[in-house]
Amino acid sequence: MMINVITRPSEFKHLQGIEYFDFEEDFMEENIRCIPMVVRFKMDLAGIKLKLGEWRRFHPAERVELALLPTSSSEEIKYYRKNLIRLITKHTGKEATSMPVDNQPAWQNLTEIPKILEEKLSEDKLEISISQWHVLTDIQRFALLKLCRPGHENKNFSKAMVEFGLINQ
Repeated sequence: MMINVITRPSEFKHLQGIEYFDFEEDFMEENIRCIPMVVRFKMDLAGIKLKLGEWRRFHPAERVELALLPTSSSEEIKYYRKNLIRLITKHTGKEATSMPVDNQPAWQNLTEIPKILEEKLSEDKLEISISQWHVLTDIQRFALLKLCRPGHENKNFSKAMVEFGLINQ
């Protein structure tokens, strides 16, 4: 029996206008590429939870649009939310799942490294300075926090640390 495994790069790999990380090429579940960090970041801003099963029903062009749509202003975030809700309803026939929006997300705090990240760094016997944390992009800080959450398999945490220039291989 032969198992069909995706070997081509994702539609986000060489997409201009977004931050997409090399370690994300490993994000696979049931032979389906997981939702990229840039989209997860924007979903958090918009307060909508998107399940992998919903994501995989979207047309590739719709997924790319979700990655590219701007979310820099409150108006852009409102539009993003409406668009994502529309896509979920269109492809699943169900209502989108709302989630609370954190008005002070940990990735936004440039004066201290979040406790959850400090704990993961300590567990892995790693360190980063506040100046290293400060120079990361918003999505890089967001990704590190997502990758160190309890219950996450954390296999890409060290890959992200290397990719972001925080540790050597």
